[in-house]
Amino acid sequence: MDADELKKRTKQFGLRIIRLIEALPSSKAANVIGNQLLRSGTSVGANYRAACRARSKPDFISKASISIEEADESLYWMEMLVEAEIMPKEKLTALMKEADEIVAILTASVKTARASINQRG
Repeated sequence: MDADELKKRTKQFGLRIIRLIEALPSSKAANVIGNQLLRSGTSVGANYRAACRARSKPDFISKASISIEEADESLYWMEMLVEAEIMPKEKLTALMKEADEIVAILTASVKTARASINQRG
């Protein structure tokens, strides 16, 4: 997957998160978890875009690693929505799968970048 495709995919992930947040019931717990998920879910794409503008491989690794952390955190908050019985799992399965896939893709990119640094060194 090339960088432009992943930029689009991470942006779509953020947009799907926004729609999910808008669909949450109005309760204190849903609002707190929703706010956390909104922050982490929308920052995946923003941090990946920053990684694409990195000035060096170590800079790319650092910024892409933030995207990985944010995607994984998004997964955590979605699990909380399910386990707190705020949202049925069936409604989140596809979005949770997408978060997992984004983590896997970005992790592979970071490993490749690290390997290329180590080969030089």
